[in-house]
Amino acid sequence: MQGAGGRGRIRAVIVDCAIYRDGRRSEGPSDFSAALAEARAADSGDSFLWIGLHEPTEEEFDHVSDEFGLHPLAVEDALKAHQRPKLEVYDDSLFMVLKPVLYEPESDAVSTGELMVFMGDSFVVTVRHGEGAPLSAVRKRLEAEPEVLKHGPTAVLYAISDAVVDHYIEVAGELQVDLEEMETEVFQPTGGEAKTVFSRGAAPGPPIASRIYMFKRQVLEFRRATGPLAGPMSRLAGAGVPFVSEHAQPFFRDVSDHLTRATEQVEGLDRLLSDILSAHLAQMGVRQNDDMRKISAWAAMAAVPTMVAGVYGMNFDHMWELHQVWGYPAVIVLMGVAVVGLYRLFKHRGWL
Repeated sequence: MQGAGGRGRIRAVIVDCAIYRDGRRSEGPSDFSAALAEARAADSGDSFLWIGLHEPTEEEFDHVSDEFGLHPLAVEDALKAHQRPKLEVYDDSLFMVLKPVLYEPESDAVSTGELMVFMGDSFVVTVRHGEGAPLSAVRKRLEAEPEVLKHGPTAVLYAISDAVVDHYIEVAGELQVDLEEMETEVFQPTGGEAKTVFSRGAAPGPPIASRIYMFKRQVLEFRRATGPLAGPMSRLAGAGVPFVSEHAQPFFRDVSDHLTRATEQVEGLDRLLSDILSAHLAQMGVRQNDDMRKISAWAAMAAVPTMVAGVYGMNFDHMWELHQVWGYPAVIVLMGVAVVGLYRLFKHRGWL
């Protein structure tokens, strides 16, 4: 076991530490060995130790991993982060990875963090990376429900999973609102592209196509959090998972149902974004065709006087079969009549 220096370093990254007996909280001692031994030696099987850590270094986490006998592979995953949601079962503990999602209203952006949960018969160790999904609210909610906390570490794992998945649904709802606003902008009759890029009195924003693509990347990041979590939730909702009470299976099934709902919402957002992007590109094609028709119409109107002027432009002695005084003004009138006729024709067909 490490000395006082090691304990001092690990205390710096501890967000919260407490022993729970019969659903009631008592502060955990600074010596984790004594705290863990106290939780394990309690007559009641409902006593356990819960330690929360935030972005520990390898040196800081060594003390905790040694005290709780955590598997080296799970410890490596917890330190390196950048893991997919998963559930691993080892001899002395269960290891679960979740990816909380954070929505930033100021930038309408989605970011993901990582949350690792080590769970044994008498302890829970949570390791959080990133600023999303602090667990203080989960602790307070559980501490307000002693009957739930009596179920031990399984109750903590359920509460954390439930909080993360419920937040998925909230973030999906925020993204749905942003998507509806973008959809309105794309299909507005005045042309969303010009309004977005050339808005007066404001700095020009990115084109809608770029914004749709960036939105689609955020949804993809969201899917990386929700999709892989379906397998672990299904395992927890079933039987035969060590360290998980059989009485908790209905609760994990409920979390799994919520996760399915969130996943469907995210997949729906992704499909709608693809449809909106396709519709926007189609609109751009139609606008380009309209522009080409207008250009062609104006070119045709300019071609008539150009052609006539090419024949009769070298005006000498009034021309029009030579030596006719009315020949020059007649050509001018002819060009004007031709241009007006073409203009009315193209306007009637909708080219102008």
